[in-house]
Amino acid sequence: MAAREIQILVFAFVGPPAAGKTEAASVAKELGIPVITMGEVIRAELRKRGLPLNDKNAGRIANELRAREGMDAIAKRCIPRIKARKKSAGKGIVVVVDGVRGIAEVEAFKKEFGNEFVLVRVDAPLSLRYERIRSRGRGDDSDLLSLEEFKNREKRELGWGMEEAMKKADRIVENTTSLAEFKEQIKWILRNYSKSYLL
Repeated sequence: MAAREIQILVFAFVGPPAAGKTEAASVAKELGIPVITMGEVIRAELRKRGLPLNDKNAGRIANELRAREGMDAIAKRCIPRIKARKKSAGKGIVVVVDGVRGIAEVEAFKKEFGNEFVLVRVDAPLSLRYERIRSRGRGDDSDLLSLEEFKNREKRELGWGMEEAMKKADRIVENTTSLAEFKEQIKWILRNYSKSYLL
C-alpha cells in the first residue's frame, strides 16, 4: 500500500509596510508553527554580495531578482523551503510565510498549494504604521527617517502588485488596537484553519 501523502497547509501574511505581518508570524512561532520569511531571501542575497543591510539595498536587490527571475522570484525561492518541512512531518504540517509583496507571489503559492494556501491580510492606517516603523529598529528600516521615504517604500511595494495581492485575501485583520488583541485574532485564525492538520 502506498504511503499517504503528507498534507501541508500554508498561511501567508500580506499587507503594507509595518502593518504587523512580522508580529503575526511571531504568533505562529509561539504556537510551534515554522515560519518562512520572504524578506530573509533578500537579506541572504545582501549577505552573499557583501552589501550593507538597509532599505535602499534591500529594495534594489528585490527589484533586481524580480526583473531577472520574474515577479514571483521570491516566492519560487521559498517554495522548496516550505516543501522541505514535509520530510520530518507526521500526519500533516502547517507553515507560515511572512512577507508576501505581490499578486504574482500569491499566484505562485496558489498554483503550488491550491486550496491548502490561506492568505491573511494585515492592515493599519499609514500614520500608525509609520510610528511603528520608526520604533522597531530593524536593519532595513534604519534609513527611513521621513514620512516621505516611508511612503516611497510603500509605493515601491505597490509596484510589485501588493494591492492586487491584498484584494485576494481569505481573511482580513485590522491591526489598530492593542498588540495583545491583535495576537489573539491571529491565533484564532491559525487554530481555526489548522484543526484538521496539527493544532
